[in-house]
Amino acid sequence: MSWRSVFTIPNVISIVRLAMLPTYVGLMADGRVVAGSWFFGLLAFTDWIDGYIARRFNQVSELGKVIDPVADRVVFFVGIGAAMYYGFFPTWFGIVILVREVSIAVLMVGATALGMERFPVTKLGKWATFALMSAVPWITLGSAGGYWSVFTILGWAAGIPGAIVSYVSFAKYIPTVRAHMASGRQP
Repeated sequence: MSWRSVFTIPNVISIVRLAMLPTYVGLMADGRVVAGSWFFGLLAFTDWIDGYIARRFNQVSELGKVIDPVADRVVFFVGIGAAMYYGFFPTWFGIVILVREVSIAVLMVGATALGMERFPVTKLGKWATFALMSAVPWITLGSAGGYWSVFTILGWAAGIPGAIVSYVSFAKYIPTVRAHMASGRQP
């Protein structure tokens, strides 16, 4: 593995995204929900940016195929977890989201360990992630009250369908994982 395949712009963005998580948690711990929400939104947006750059400028790498989804999940877990812990996000909805995220992570890690051939994320899965990555900072921002409350409406408008679609996409991944496990085991 050459240094050029490690230090691609998308990989650096993913690493910086992870490195910025303590700043987000600090903002939430200080009760700076508006700044924290916008910061989380920025972290979530970088997921789209690094993917776009990787595809557009032919910087897709094997490391990036691993680090990007890991960074996405860690940002999501920490983002929702901190917002719930500090009382800025509904615990029940955070649990609904995190149960699916943990389930898909366990499924993919387990299947990969058992020899599954990798496959790209489905469009349905991408749509659900986008909706939820939008909903979390919007609902959190709405908890600041005042004129920020309008974001609560936007958050639920994206969050409820996003959660439903995320569970539908999870159900659709199961047969795909089975098929790719069979492909991965063939010579």
